[in-house]
Amino acid sequence: MKEWTHIFKLDPAKEISDEALEAVCESGTDAIIVGGTDDVTLDGVLDLLSRIRRYTVPCILEISNIESVTPGFDYYFIPMVMNSQDKKWMMDVQHEAIKAYKPLMEWEEILMEGYCVLNEEAKVFQHTNCRLPDEDDVLAYAYMAERMFKLPIFYMEYSGTYGDPALVERVSYELDETLLVYGGGIETAEQAREMKAFADVIVVGNSLYTNFKEAIKTVAAIKG
Repeated sequence: MKEWTHIFKLDPAKEISDEALEAVCESGTDAIIVGGTDDVTLDGVLDLLSRIRRYTVPCILEISNIESVTPGFDYYFIPMVMNSQDKKWMMDVQHEAIKAYKPLMEWEEILMEGYCVLNEEAKVFQHTNCRLPDEDDVLAYAYMAERMFKLPIFYMEYSGTYGDPALVERVSYELDETLLVYGGGIETAEQAREMKAFADVIVVGNSLYTNFKEAIKTVAAIKG
């Protein structure tokens, strides 16, 4: 994953045509994340997984609930929501997952994500009872992700809105080994290039459902 620069994110609770899915999988993106906040079910995850598996692109399950976990993915991302006000989203749900799936876990396929949710209007912000951090908070979370928890990923999640490139740049200076992943509101090639200037990896998700042609162009924008 160290060489990845672009990931598409697909929501198993949303519809995508076979034609559009083929374009996503053959776009040149480095990987596809399957994940969402609302109405993520095992049936929905399995359906999307089976369709993506027709192609060679690596496929990741970002775990949002234990009930939708299934074998068959190349990687599993487990979020730890660092700015949640509930310990549940930093430790308890992960603890439950370990109890349930420890004998089946292949740790070389599992990556923990230090999540920092930065959009108050986002469903994930409300669902995980987050507190909106200021700049110093975000920088401290990034520092903690790498130095204290040794997490492989620090994920700046703006979920549905375009974030602050200046803050992403400042966060990038805090990280040496931990990958900086940015997600949220990227709808154009220009925005993709702007965020990729500072983030190691950008994630493009919502615009696949709102402005598909522009979303697909984001791959060439940072790889071309």
